[in-house]
Amino acid sequence: MIKRFFLAIVALLLVVGGIAATKVFQIQDLIAAGESFSQPPIVVSAADVEAAQWETRLSTIGTFEAAQGVVITADLSGRVVNLNFSGGETVAAGDLLVEQDTATESAELSAAEADLALAQRNLNRVSSLYRERVIPRSEFDQARSAVAAAQARVDSIGSGLDKKQIVAPFAGRLGLKLVDIGQDLTKGVPIVSLQRVDPMLVNFSLPQQALASVEAGLTVEVTTDAVADKVFNGTITAIDTQVDESTRTVRVQATLETASEGEDYRLLPGMFAKVDILLPNAREVLMIPLTSVSFNTFGDSVFVLDEPPAPQEGAPQRGPPPQAGPDGLSALQQFVQLGERRGDFVEVTRGLEAGQVVAKDGVFKLRNGAAVDITEEGATNPSLNPKPQNS
Repeated sequence: MIKRFFLAIVALLLVVGGIAATKVFQIQDLIAAGESFSQPPIVVSAADVEAAQWETRLSTIGTFEAAQGVVITADLSGRVVNLNFSGGETVAAGDLLVEQDTATESAELSAAEADLALAQRNLNRVSSLYRERVIPRSEFDQARSAVAAAQARVDSIGSGLDKKQIVAPFAGRLGLKLVDIGQDLTKGVPIVSLQRVDPMLVNFSLPQQALASVEAGLTVEVTTDAVADKVFNGTITAIDTQVDESTRTVRVQATLETASEGEDYRLLPGMFAKVDILLPNAREVLMIPLTSVSFNTFGDSVFVLDEPPAPQEGAPQRGPPPQAGPDGLSALQQFVQLGERRGDFVEVTRGLEAGQVVAKDGVFKLRNGAAVDITEEGATNPSLNPKPQNS
């Protein structure tokens, strides 16, 4: 009985040992397979770390102003009998805009002209008598004065008639009409706004410490949300002669270059403008595409595409070793410090050197030490002056 029990225990131990040995060999095979397995290379595009010269800029905000702008008003009271504009159109200097009722003035002008003719005939008779020494000099002077007075009245009434023909004082674009036919106008009542927006001016303020580097003739680049796909170039033409005591800023005015008619009319006086002043001195920078940067709260980083470093003897191994792709390159994470952004590029102030290659597109797929396969298929094309494309 005891012998049978002993044999059963031995058989059970042999079975358990065989199963345990099988599992051990399986686990060893899995570990070896895991150590020999390598992830397929990650496809990315690449960009060089470029050295460039960037103009030094002063950025501020400003307001568009027309080269000439006025609200046309009535000089004299009168009823509107004709409107020669509907609003929004372009007019030339001297174009007739509004005609007021002139019936009363026309009648007065006829009477004044008749008085002038009578005074002139009387002067002719008196002049003949005065030359013959029949009348004294005083009567001749009175007759000549009557002619001058009659002429002045004719001129005055004629001037009033001209003022009731309201014309455009300069070429420009009209705004909305503020009067209608039949409306009685009094002196000073607004009729329509007239703006000459070619060229367009931009007014902005700069802190007093910027006066040392800003002067007339410097180039400015102006953008506005109203024309998002356009950069307007101009030149500083005037700097105020005093500093605002409350803000310690000085007002500066720039004149934009003449643009086409359609573009001019997209810019209106009073619009908000972003102004960049290009200073004459440039600075050396290292720049990379913005898409190359992985932004994180613990620090911004890029992936440098380079040959994986050789393992150091005795150094502890943290994580899997770097792997190389078809070109022998791997993605090595590098923390950087960033500076100014311009267009699709950003300045790198620390962490990279000119000539290094960094991942440009597909950064979100990378990890430190990953094998990479560089391709330009479908890669983005960053620009310092990107222009939105209309879909």
